[in-house]
Amino acid sequence: MIQKKSGGFTLLEVLVTATIIAILTAIGIVSYASVNKRSRDVKRKSDLEQVRSALEMYRSDNNGEYPYIQSSYSNTSNLSSSLVSTYLPAVPDDPDSNKNYYYRATATNGVYTNYCVCAYLETLAEGVTESTCTISLPVSGACNYGLKSP
Repeated sequence: MIQKKSGGFTLLEVLVTATIIAILTAIGIVSYASVNKRSRDVKRKSDLEQVRSALEMYRSDNNGEYPYIQSSYSNTSNLSSSLVSTYLPAVPDDPDSNKNYYYRATATNGVYTNYCVCAYLETLAEGVTESTCTISLPVSGACNYGLKSP
């Protein structure tokens, strides 16, 4: 008796192929999420550098003093009256709508000569373990990366 081989796939071949596709899809999704986190962190660092540059320009135009905001540590959006239109087109917002950038100016002899701007990075860069700003925050864990006045 001669058996005629059909042109279909066996159940084992289909299962192996489906498993390989599922593994590749999972790897792709994890890589995509990781790239998105790093991308948002690069944006945060860039935004803080923009704010830093604007603050330095403000300081040079205002007798060596940085802008003061009434609260001890404030969302950077409160800087808009001091910086927008002259030094920045708009104060940048965090790419994650649930997070904020923070700003605080500190005074020496009544003159605001120091500041700190900070953000929360999703993926800590090598060597960055905590905020470089050592000023208490309004929300615990709100920042883990910051820039101080030079």
